[in-house]
Amino acid sequence: MNDSLTAGADASVAAGPPAAPRTLQVSGDGSARAQYIEDLLGDPFAADNPHGQRALLAADERREVPEATEELLDRFGLAAEFVPKTLGGRLTGVEGLAQVLRPVFRRDVALGFGAGMTALFAASVVWTAGDERQRRDTALRLLDGGRTTILHREFAHANAILRGEYTARPAPGGYVVDGRKDVVINADRADAFVAYVRTAPGDGPDSHSVFLLETGRLPAHAVHRLPRARTHGMRGAHYAGLELDQCPVPADALVGRLGEGVSLSLRTFQVSRALVSGGALVGGMDSALRYAVRAVSESRRGLVLRGRRGRVLAGVFADLLACDSLAVAGLRLLDMAPEHALVPSAAVKYAVSALLHEDLDELAAVLGARGYDRGPTYGGFQKLVRDLPVAGLGHAGTADTQVVLVPHLRTLAQATWRGEAGHEAPAALFTPGGGDTTLDFRRLDAEPRDPQSGCDGLLAALLGAAARLDGKRERGPRWAALADLARAFAAEVHSLAERCATLTRRPAAGALAPAAYVLVDRYCLLLAAASCLAVCENAAHGTSDRGLLAEPDWALLALTRFGRRLGLEVPDPPDGITQDLAAQLVDRYRRGRSFDLYGMRLA
Repeated sequence: MNDSLTAGADASVAAGPPAAPRTLQVSGDGSARAQYIEDLLGDPFAADNPHGQRALLAADERREVPEATEELLDRFGLAAEFVPKTLGGRLTGVEGLAQVLRPVFRRDVALGFGAGMTALFAASVVWTAGDERQRRDTALRLLDGGRTTILHREFAHANAILRGEYTARPAPGGYVVDGRKDVVINADRADAFVAYVRTAPGDGPDSHSVFLLETGRLPAHAVHRLPRARTHGMRGAHYAGLELDQCPVPADALVGRLGEGVSLSLRTFQVSRALVSGGALVGGMDSALRYAVRAVSESRRGLVLRGRRGRVLAGVFADLLACDSLAVAGLRLLDMAPEHALVPSAAVKYAVSALLHEDLDELAAVLGARGYDRGPTYGGFQKLVRDLPVAGLGHAGTADTQVVLVPHLRTLAQATWRGEAGHEAPAALFTPGGGDTTLDFRRLDAEPRDPQSGCDGLLAALLGAAARLDGKRERGPRWAALADLARAFAAEVHSLAERCATLTRRPAAGALAPAAYVLVDRYCLLLAAASCLAVCENAAHGTSDRGLLAEPDWALLALTRFGRRLGLEVPDPPDGITQDLAAQLVDRYRRGRSFDLYGMRLA
């Protein structure tokens, strides 16, 4: 992995004639553009803000898109964020894209998907394997205000969003496609569909292919847009159905090679998982935590940081920073060495979804009755409770990530867990906002790489950080406590490798699936712990809140919580840790700063 990271990334797609943008010429890196869109959307709690919570919640109650805000995002040129710079857009690295999306997701998760990120889920297949015409036409469509969405292939025992599929058979001049899906985001208003279509029987790796179905090139009588579907979460998003009835499709609609659909899904879902985690989940939970802090501040006792409420606020804050550490590492790995990102992206999605789901329950207890309020002050919380689980579901959610992670346990058993410097993931992965990066979509790989690279370079970073923390014990009892915890987690890495080896030595491996899933849980928590320690260690570089991240408190509390989830015997944190971290949280709240790693200024 190290060679790939130091060599830099190639251009994300082959250079071609740039598209003519219709949008605002917004300059700057991802951080600057994120601040621009944050200010553009304004104070979400201002009563006269047409893009604030009052308007967003009213649209949600009507199950409608907040049209004024969607139009504002269109004028900003949000679609340009999903088009590579070589094709006239603004997209370079996905870490910067996640930063740009967070202001949208902090306000409305459904808007973030419906007006934004779904387009990239579809277009990423074209950026990865499309030909020059497909890339050019897709770029022009997005930059000119058109919509593109994705039709996933069916998964066994899937939910309604994934159920149903399309089939194609050869015909003169191309193919004939039949099929129906009843729950597709933006199906009723998309101009193009990136569709996973069955082209061979069975469930083998060559069973599906990908087609770029552009409605202007299809006969109207064969394309039937079905009524909108009512969903419990993300009610403002346009979920509807699409039926194709004996629909002729030109041969040049095929993206990549025939039978390449499964491989393309494995390659491009890496981008989707990382952005869902680093954009939607972290952004949404930032707002959920803010509602809880507000509720405590407006309670009769005020912002008293002792007691249960203070412990919950500090604990969720630590978890949020930890999840963001893992998410940012996954995003930067995609940008810097995408060929190593298959397993890490699955681990990021699995861990972040699980941890933040637990935290949402903790915050609900703090809000109490306010958590059911539907007004503009607290109504956003009950909306997040409905929306975030849908956001975390994407691409079959937990089951899909486990399919990637469980086979990887075999390679874990073969790895050398000594943490030599040559095997550690480099510090650049753990430096949020640490310089421009560019994702080369064509380097995405559908096969896991050497176990000492990519994801397990993160585990090696845990071992290295644990060793180096021993030298910081003299800084005080909190550093010493963090060093002790890091050593316990390093021992757990070795224990995990041994348990994986025992698992793979048993003959009836198929009967051991439950044990394998337990090990996946432990594996992902260890990766989150590794990312915490590495971000803390490298916090002096490239962050906007060095003081908090460079101190041990947040990492110490996060690892304590992880240790208890793992069933490790971990001591209580040193006196004052919880209160001090809660105070840092309140300070950010009062200064109008985000609760994530970046600590950006809020409108």
